[in-house]
Amino acid sequence: MNALKNFLDKTNQLLTAGKLLKVSLSHYKGNIEDLKQCIVKPILIKQKLKLSFTYRYKTKDLFKNYDLGEGVEKIGQYINAGFQAATLFSASNQLNLTLHPKGHYILRDEKQQSQQKKVNQISLLKHDKQKQRDIPENTPFLKALGLTNEKGEVYKIAQDKFKQINHYIKLLKPAITELGSDNINVVADMGSGKGYLTFALYDYLSQLNSNVKVIGIEYRKDLVEFCNQISQSENFNGLNFKQGTIINAELPESDLIIALHACDTATDDAIYKGIKNRSQMIVVAPCCHKQIRKEMEKNKPSEDLKLIIKHGIFLERQAEMLTDAIRVLWLEYFGYKTKALEFISDAHTPKNVMLIALYKKEPSSKTKQEILEKLNNAKKFYGITLHHLEYLLTQNHLI
Repeated sequence: MNALKNFLDKTNQLLTAGKLLKVSLSHYKGNIEDLKQCIVKPILIKQKLKLSFTYRYKTKDLFKNYDLGEGVEKIGQYINAGFQAATLFSASNQLNLTLHPKGHYILRDEKQQSQQKKVNQISLLKHDKQKQRDIPENTPFLKALGLTNEKGEVYKIAQDKFKQINHYIKLLKPAITELGSDNINVVADMGSGKGYLTFALYDYLSQLNSNVKVIGIEYRKDLVEFCNQISQSENFNGLNFKQGTIINAELPESDLIIALHACDTATDDAIYKGIKNRSQMIVVAPCCHKQIRKEMEKNKPSEDLKLIIKHGIFLERQAEMLTDAIRVLWLEYFGYKTKALEFISDAHTPKNVMLIALYKKEPSSKTKQEILEKLNNAKKFYGITLHHLEYLLTQNHLI
């Protein structure tokens, strides 16, 4: 038990010194079904430091915040209740606590990096700070979300998220400039999750248009409450989050509709809402293209496709490209100029496509007919009876 006590004492010391990055609890063998991991990070809420707990299950994440003393006590309780490993991260050290088969704990103190790596990292950070970023490291909401420390420095474990935030704004900037920020007054972010990118977009847009309103729609109630707390603490008066699903959410007329990593046909739901609303800009990063894959497996596509549908990985990738290509054609049918871009490096995920669509003008009848012919030919070739987006547009008499 001395090892566990030392682990918790060190957690308290690092918290007091402002040097705690996170605590990771893993190898869960307790009685809570589907619980896999628990991540604990310091977070500032309404100018008060707390510990944010992320409970990771097989199919969802749950979040809860505790005062510091109660939070450290919870860490000890969770270790005793089934987590057989815990890792404490600071800028320079890593403490590993593991449960020995004989029932006692073992504590190991490991250096995070060699002195030379420290020198190299400092050099890289200095170089990184020289870059002109749309969301700088010292942006206050980053600290509130637990990505930066009190000095406005990005935690090592948050570097990828910080880069993703700035890459996201960089991708949207040309379209926002083309459309004109004064024309973006209402934004709906469908499936906003923990809100990293939603906060970033609001922070960026509000500097260009002080009247902008951003609404984050998220199904998980705990995430909605978490994001609204941060929004209030940062005085983001034009940003709020509501509980709901993409297809059922009641929205005001939105100039910009966003859906990032909406699973399968939820992306179609978001595109449909944008088209129906005649939103000036629609941004989606599709995920999990199951519907078209099932169509290709069930029906009899062209003989030329036997090589592809024979192999699952080829079929999956073909279904992804085909699904998004059909989405682009429907967007063009309704007058949108659409670009397909890489959102996240494929080193992190193969599902890395972002579609950015800007409304231009209603196409001619001839152009619409040509697009319909392309869609019908593609459906016939690939053995597709109906695409979900087409179903939504048809059922609601938009085509």
